[in-house]
Amino acid sequence: MKKDTKVICFANNKGGSGKTTTCANVGYSLWEMGRRVLLIDGDMQLNLSLSFFSEEQVLDMAKSERNLYHAVCDQKDLKDYIVRTPQEGLDLIPSSTLMSGIEFQLFTKWQREFILKRCLSSIAGSGEYDYILIDAPPTLGGWVMNILCASHGIIVPVEASPWGLFGLANMFEFLGQVRDMARDLQTMGIVITKVNTRKNYFKQTMDALRELKEIPVFDSYIRIDSTIEWSQDNNQPVAAYRKSSRSGAEYRALAKEVDEYAW
Repeated sequence: MKKDTKVICFANNKGGSGKTTTCANVGYSLWEMGRRVLLIDGDMQLNLSLSFFSEEQVLDMAKSERNLYHAVCDQKDLKDYIVRTPQEGLDLIPSSTLMSGIEFQLFTKWQREFILKRCLSSIAGSGEYDYILIDAPPTLGGWVMNILCASHGIIVPVEASPWGLFGLANMFEFLGQVRDMARDLQTMGIVITKVNTRKNYFKQTMDALRELKEIPVFDSYIRIDSTIEWSQDNNQPVAAYRKSSRSGAEYRALAKEVDEYAW
């Protein structure tokens, strides 16, 4: 029996939360588990694309017409914009620096909040992928609303730092505002990133998050690990760069939680 494709977005309006790194590494870890995964780079910074391709390749894709920006602007079926990564069964729809102007492009469109959902409908309904993971930009607005309306679940990475929780209330207020349109959207949980267990910030972050009502927190958390930076420098997910790394194991544990939640 064919399972429905699960569409999950990774979003936080605060930059530096580890959002893109979490999206890339959860996607890779799900692929390691035998899941078929499509990643969508929804951010003009192109970092999700850079997690799998060289800078030269990513810039070439960004300058071409085979990227998310052109697909959304032209309201095209996204299946024609898929790029294969070196891992068979783990694919990507790349972004473009032109995404900085996507809000303007969406403004005059009919039912603009659902354009991405319509572009994704063919892929999501085909059963070709078990997961579609979307990396949202660190903003709140019409484009992020599009991403939320296209998703079944949202994961919110939060940095374990004095500033990590700053703006989180705005994020969840925004989520509340789009609930009527994003009827399928579930808050899967918050994942704590950039953790230093020797610092009080981690405990303070955890204590503050436990006080939030009806917002789950994943058991898995991601500690600071220089291997992550090295893997990014080599355009690879951390588990591909160094399979035995601590952070690779932590992302695998998180991906297992995500998979158990989804199914």
